[in-house]
Amino acid sequence: MLNSNLAQQSSAMDSSPNQSSIWRSDEALLVYLALATVVLHMLVGSRYGFQRDELATLEDARHLAWGYVAYPPVTPFFGRISLLLFGPTLPGFRLFAAIAQSIALVLTGLMAKEMGGGRGPQLVAAIAGIPFCLGGGALMQYVSFDYLAWVLAAYCMVRLLQTENPRWWLGVGTAIGFGMLSKYTMGVFAIGIASGVLLTDKRRYLRSKWLWMGVALSILIFLPNLHWQAQNHFISADFIRHIHERDVRIGRTQNFLPDQLKLTLLAFPLCAAGLYYTFLGAERKRFRAISWMFLVSLFLFVILKGRFYYSAGAYPMMYAAGSVWGGRWLASLSGSWRVAVRLILAFVLAVDTAIAAALLLPVAPVNSKWWAVASKVQGDYVEEIGWPELVETIAKIRDSLSPKERASYGILAGNYGEAGAVNLYGHAYGLPPAISGVNSFWEKGYGNPPPETLIVLGHSADFLSENFASCRVAAHVWNQFQIKNEETLEHPEIYVCQGLKKSWPEFWATYRHFG
Repeated sequence: MLNSNLAQQSSAMDSSPNQSSIWRSDEALLVYLALATVVLHMLVGSRYGFQRDELATLEDARHLAWGYVAYPPVTPFFGRISLLLFGPTLPGFRLFAAIAQSIALVLTGLMAKEMGGGRGPQLVAAIAGIPFCLGGGALMQYVSFDYLAWVLAAYCMVRLLQTENPRWWLGVGTAIGFGMLSKYTMGVFAIGIASGVLLTDKRRYLRSKWLWMGVALSILIFLPNLHWQAQNHFISADFIRHIHERDVRIGRTQNFLPDQLKLTLLAFPLCAAGLYYTFLGAERKRFRAISWMFLVSLFLFVILKGRFYYSAGAYPMMYAAGSVWGGRWLASLSGSWRVAVRLILAFVLAVDTAIAAALLLPVAPVNSKWWAVASKVQGDYVEEIGWPELVETIAKIRDSLSPKERASYGILAGNYGEAGAVNLYGHAYGLPPAISGVNSFWEKGYGNPPPETLIVLGHSADFLSENFASCRVAAHVWNQFQIKNEETLEHPEIYVCQGLKKSWPEFWATYRHFG
């Protein structure tokens, strides 16, 4: 009898899914899901064009440094790798942003696993993160890497709380350091993590050398950018202050809490369940620090008047916790109810993903009703249109100049989209690099010798009359789809100007601006 039982157990083990193949494991399914989002991004990524923020990142990627006016170095660094591998192609340039989001999806599922969830909760948590993944990976932007850093820090914290292994503080420190090199909002999450320790029984880790080694590691990783900031008089602080004042002034921060629904969409109940599970549920003693990390970060952004998407990276840990709680609640239901709830959940997650794909991926035909709706939800699409036409127009203006004017001319661009577009597309027309005072472009100067005739775009008539002896309108901004965007609406005229009223050094000293 004993031998028979042993034989049956051995047979069961041999036929176990976990033993059959790593390719059908829970982790493999998460990876497949993540890879599917990368493939989707690559398939649709070349639909329109470079977005204005991407044009600035692409230009900075050509000039690697430990810091830039508008952001830390991580995003331009991956942009440089993209340029080396694929050249200035849209899908290639956006690849690493899509990969960053896909890794965050896998980590979201793994957090559910660490909290005790099986295959179902892991997949539910990851799928709940797909909507932001589709938006965050659609453009090459620092939001993509900032989001990954938050999720990585949360995953390391979950591992720390689950295993009680203090060495995971090194992982937390690494994630915080990487996050600070991606976007400075990681500092808010670092405060949230510290609050999770101080407001729970995890205060005992304050006596652990591993926690302080993690703190030291995060500072060490961030140190090169901090050194760059010190060398450049902490110029990014001036930039952040300017952008924040602008955002508050035009109302971009006033609906922070209601706008959180844009981040969660139909997965909001899952987030609420996660907050309940970690704060009041059966595992509250082990995972309450997670709820404090979420709540404190959210509270700080409310106080600091952040933009709604700054808190996006805090939600995956809540999705993971909510999925685990939901899986246990589902197991308590009778068979028919369990099937019904699963069907409803699958439908809700499918609708969530479909809505996000329709609105956040560049798939709508330009000027269609679909395009109009998507453009109202987010303004990125319209800022991807018209850059090649803009540079073509500048080249035609250059060709219309007299030989004397062409002998010493330059292109003065008011914003980073214009300057980045000239530097990307201008080589094909033999145009010189753009001159601009915005963000990191200012550091490149105005050339030697400085130009005497300027093709000027992105500036008001008042600015030009104040600084130049003569200006004439040479052309108007246009695009083949007649899309109304920042270029066509806010500064549609392109001028030819001469006779700078100040010396170039005097003009340049006051020309620096942020955007």
